[in-house]
Amino acid sequence: MLNIILFGAPGCGKGTQAKRLAEHYDLYHISTGEVIRSEIARGTELGKSMEGYISRGELAPDSIVVDMVREYMSTHNDKGCIFDGFPRTTAQAEVFDKMLSECGSQVDVMIYMDVPEEELIKRILLRGKDSGRADDASEDVIRNRIEVYRAQTAVVADHYAKQNRYVGIDGFGTMDEVFARLCEVIDK
Repeated sequence: MLNIILFGAPGCGKGTQAKRLAEHYDLYHISTGEVIRSEIARGTELGKSMEGYISRGELAPDSIVVDMVREYMSTHNDKGCIFDGFPRTTAQAEVFDKMLSECGSQVDVMIYMDVPEEELIKRILLRGKDSGRADDASEDVIRNRIEVYRAQTAVVADHYAKQNRYVGIDGFGTMDEVFARLCEVIDK
């Protein structure tokens, strides 16, 4: 079973590449962001509680996100997964490692997709024109998301670097160029 964390700032292309990698390697793809947005669209209690955080560009509380992932994995544990947007904090990473260990598994690699900040902002604003997502339409909210990422999420890379499970790649280029770089890491 192969478990990959695709990691990087908002707008780096994690979601796009995770879908391609999941298909290429026959893995499940779990995007905590998509799950949360789906809950919001359906008007569930989880969605209602999450809406405020997202509209401000803030991270969801660890306990809610971990419970979502635990629920997903309880029914999707027969092959590996690509985790897109999880774990986002060191606390989530520690709980996640324990969850996987209890299933006799582990994170095989965390791949960081490095993209310059101005490119991230450009990509997110462009995506916002199509997605209709409120958190993709405001440059102030986008900059806040990137700042929150730096302060709270980027440190997760240190957690996996200490385990020798961290690899960084250049996330700038065409979708095919970035996909090839990702596959090169995974195939090793």
